[in-house]
Amino acid sequence: MRIVSLCPSNTELIGYLQCEHLLVGVDDYSDWPNNVQKLPRLGPDLSINMDLVEELKPDLIIASLSVPGMERNINELKKRNLSFITLNPQSLNDIRKDLLTVGNLIGAGNYAEKVVKRFDEEITYYKEISDRIAYKPSIYWEWWPKPLFTPGGSNWLTEISALAGAKNLFEDHNEASVQTTWEVVKKRKPQAICLAWVGVAEKNVNKKVIQKRSGWKELRLSETDIHILEEALFCRPSPRLLVGLKKLAKLLHPATFKEDADEDVLLSVVKSVNVDKP
Repeated sequence: MRIVSLCPSNTELIGYLQCEHLLVGVDDYSDWPNNVQKLPRLGPDLSINMDLVEELKPDLIIASLSVPGMERNINELKKRNLSFITLNPQSLNDIRKDLLTVGNLIGAGNYAEKVVKRFDEEITYYKEISDRIAYKPSIYWEWWPKPLFTPGGSNWLTEISALAGAKNLFEDHNEASVQTTWEVVKKRKPQAICLAWVGVAEKNVNKKVIQKRSGWKELRLSETDIHILEEALFCRPSPRLLVGLKKLAKLLHPATFKEDADEDVLLSVVKSVNVDKP
């Protein structure tokens, strides 16, 4: 089977199913697993070059609607009568379902069930610990600095925050993504700030952007309350969110969550299970 992935989270899903060898092309931003780096690039995920996609003669294209604007790709796939599925995960449960759906489609259903089992166990583990935590800081997540965008209640980061022993500052908004202002953020008085700017490397994010904003001192937060996080572990709806969860939990509650923050527990399934690759 020849598979094309049109966004990073889809590529990562294939990686967790141990089937990246089936990929023949990916979008420009796909960077994990490492062995997809050498694959043909098909353009940015919001503007895929469909001529290049057709040239690869894929048996299956995995498209997405997880980011506004991706509808253009879907419309073009339909026009060209190409074989595709569309994923639109907004929650951890959606990601769980997508693992099973894609696994069954590409002949890795049994393995997908093992990965999902480990996925469920990890979520249960964090929930049980988080439920016992008394102090749960409210986190202002910043996805984009100008204008300000932050995840709302229906986004996966509300779940990740809760599992890490915290609260998403904008969890009362039903939308997945909320455009807001710094004045509104200040009034809500966050107890921690997490910067994960979409598409921006950590090295290019500066805490001073926050500290220079009007009324920063009114929040009575210190520089150590501002955390620059890896956007790939928090802004993509893929199983790698559990790696982000592990890092966030240890960052907020180091005395409670003592595990190795760099370990990817789902990859332990990859290492321990021999799978007949499709």
